[in-house]
Amino acid sequence: MTRAELVARLSAQQHYLSSDDVELVVKTIVDQLTDALARGERIEIRGFGAFSLRTRKSRVARNPRTGESVAVLAKRIPYFRPGKELRERVDFAQ
Repeated sequence: MTRAELVARLSAQQHYLSSDDVELVVKTIVDQLTDALARGERIEIRGFGAFSLRTRKSRVARNPRTGESVAVLAKRIPYFRPGKELRERVDFAQ
């Protein structure tokens, strides 16, 4: 599901909100989640899951085209751990 599809579905369910209002709400939520992760905070949404950061160490990799060694710097990546309710609902959908 894309952001546009999410906005369309929410707009269809919430008749009293305009599509622009729903789009602003979705954008604001995504921006707040992104900002919190950028600050290194953990985000927990009960029943849905938790977002956190994982740190990857620096390493030496190889360029697959040339075989040349390349230094890859350490970096933080977002990690999502689904909550129990989400896992159960997805598993039940099979």
